[in-house]
Amino acid sequence: MNIAIWANDDQWNELTSVPLNAQLTRLQMPFKLTSDVQVLLLLQDESILPVSSFAGPVIINSVSKTLQELNAPSNVLRINGWNGFLARNKWEIAGLINEAVEEISTALGKQLISVPDEPGLVSARVIAMIVNEAYFTLEDQISTKEEIDIAMKLGTNYPHGPFEWGDKIGTGSIYTLLKQLSTNDIKYTPARLLKEAATI
Repeated sequence: MNIAIWANDDQWNELTSVPLNAQLTRLQMPFKLTSDVQVLLLLQDESILPVSSFAGPVIINSVSKTLQELNAPSNVLRINGWNGFLARNKWEIAGLINEAVEEISTALGKQLISVPDEPGLVSARVIAMIVNEAYFTLEDQISTKEEIDIAMKLGTNYPHGPFEWGDKIGTGSIYTLLKQLSTNDIKYTPARLLKEAATI
């Protein structure tokens, strides 16, 4: 199976850090797809969907925008391609999982977990709220970034503290998701310091 991938260096390294049963081709802009490409994995920008003439599955990294919002065709599925999430053995995925998509998951060594086509999927929504709460704690001057990270790792056995997650994922991505979610529910309102960190 030949999977064409548009990814940044971190995403590419995460995907290729384990043995795969697929041939991966890293795409550059503008895309030039060869006839043997069976799958597109677009991890950089969900607004670029070169799928009008592509019949195979297209998997996009779209954490904040749903397939419905993107008006995506039925061959498009979405995952959380944030830094740190691609290396996981299980991927949350929204969209139509058919036999071709199952073959992709086998080739990539991933177990797919079907989730509703909602902003944030599941894990990104949870992580974003944890990072946001840490920024609220920092705003209240309860503790430092370093101490909050240490407390969360020791208290919950998380692999990263919330500020470490924010740095790894990118505060801009977290802020964008929370801003999107807050349009329907104020509990997702981004912390002031998170907003400031996202614009730096």
